[in-house]
Amino acid sequence: MTRKEIKKEIKKIIETAIITAYHKTHGREFYGMVVVEKPKEKLHGDYSTNVALVLAKSLKKNPVEVAQKIKDIIDKKYFKKVEVVGGFINFFLKDEIFGENVKQILKEKDNFGKNNSLKSKKVIIEYTDPNPFKKFHIGHLMPNTIGESLARVFEFQGASIKRVNYQGDVGVHVAKAVWAIKQGIDLQEAYAYGHKAYEENEIQKQEILDINKKIYERSDKEINKLYDQGRKQSLAYFETVYEKLGTKFDHYFFESEVADIGKKIVLEGLKKGIFEKGEKDAVIFKGEHTRVFISSEGLATYEAKDLALPGLKYKYFKYDMSVIVTANEQNAYFNVMLDALSKMSPDLAKKTGHIGHGLLRLPSGKMSSRTGTIVPVEDFIKQVEKHIKEKIGERNLADEDMEKIAIGAIRYSILKQSIGSDIIYDANKSVSFEGDSGPYLQYSYARAISILKRAATERIKPSFKNVPREVSQLEKDMYYFPEIVEKSGKELEPHVVSLYLTELAREFNNYYANSKIVDKEDELSPYKVALTKAFSIIMKNGLWLLGINTLERM
Repeated sequence: MTRKEIKKEIKKIIETAIITAYHKTHGREFYGMVVVEKPKEKLHGDYSTNVALVLAKSLKKNPVEVAQKIKDIIDKKYFKKVEVVGGFINFFLKDEIFGENVKQILKEKDNFGKNNSLKSKKVIIEYTDPNPFKKFHIGHLMPNTIGESLARVFEFQGASIKRVNYQGDVGVHVAKAVWAIKQGIDLQEAYAYGHKAYEENEIQKQEILDINKKIYERSDKEINKLYDQGRKQSLAYFETVYEKLGTKFDHYFFESEVADIGKKIVLEGLKKGIFEKGEKDAVIFKGEHTRVFISSEGLATYEAKDLALPGLKYKYFKYDMSVIVTANEQNAYFNVMLDALSKMSPDLAKKTGHIGHGLLRLPSGKMSSRTGTIVPVEDFIKQVEKHIKEKIGERNLADEDMEKIAIGAIRYSILKQSIGSDIIYDANKSVSFEGDSGPYLQYSYARAISILKRAATERIKPSFKNVPREVSQLEKDMYYFPEIVEKSGKELEPHVVSLYLTELAREFNNYYANSKIVDKEDELSPYKVALTKAFSIIMKNGLWLLGINTLERM
């Protein structure tokens, strides 16, 4: 019987016991409502239920008395112990269940932990979204890391995934950069230079607005040339960053292709009374707060373009669910945009969801593309690599491996906590090899691979011929990986996986410290090797879900 089947069976056993104990009164109304969960404290068993607490309120009885009555009736075939603690019923599974799970891990390998909860579902996920003519800075690492991890979690649950990237290749921000390039400023510095001019000089501001109009209209050969060159250069640069980060997008959407469509949609909505006229012939939408969808110059705003994007996405990939990952600074914006979408395209609005993440901050404070106070992603990765080298000294690691460790450190720092929280990046903690870091997880995996190579040299193969009298906590922790993946997908929270892997790695390292794994004289050595291999499989699968590369030597 599989892990999932056992959990369902435990639920049925509890429901049957309740009906037996309280059949004529409140038994059947609880059928199908029993919740079985992994307890927070390991001392409280492998699974636990609070159903007695809920039932006791209805019966007006003592919860411990109700729990004890249910416990006494429960079929013990899967349990070596069942106990009552404060109204909770705790279940301790028989050791052979965990042993069978280890066999299952070795059998399923890369597929261990997968489920079919999203089978046949089509999910399109939009994330990263850097704008051409701007730098790819460390702020973009948040949506890229979170979006990539969510995409992988969806895939692990059987969904068909399309990764897409929506980029602002038109708009005033582009005009600011093109104006600056025209003045001889380098592309990388152009946006900040142009923004300063726009804010401080009315004449230059008007020049930039004129360029903005020319870009939309494609009416000036010189501007077209500067724009086309800058756009091409920006997008080529972004591709090098995506490759470094391990993200491969299936499709790119651009503001330039949705501007006219968005304007048309808004004008149709204006006729229907969904939108209304504002000051100076602007077109506005009054939702949670008022936003402009067509400017007084007659141009589609970000809002209008975002209104057109869902339809374009659906034309590309007929999705069941569309997920957009951006900073939570845009939560209020998306509330209004999705409100407008629900009135214009209710079916697409129902399929669309926005996930707002916190900001990545350095100890020095918040970054800004407008002022130029940003850290390009390549510089940031190099800084992290420098910290790693200071930690590990000379280990003769290849440059590409150092980069993988650095990116793993950054990704883990982002994914170790809930998506909505801001992160102040701590360089020392992020590169620690002593726990709660990406490098710690990578090192734990590399240690397991090293052990397996040593076992192969000693000709000790994984085997279950001889097994220990009692399973260790390591076997128990490995048992829950599929549930962790499922929970991460339901809650849209990758940090559930990162926290689990940290706990698992800690348990494996404790096991390694207290048990000689490769030992020809030990009849349990083949089983310990099997356990090590199972651990390595889960770590590899789990790190893949986080977008963190594994290394076989560190």
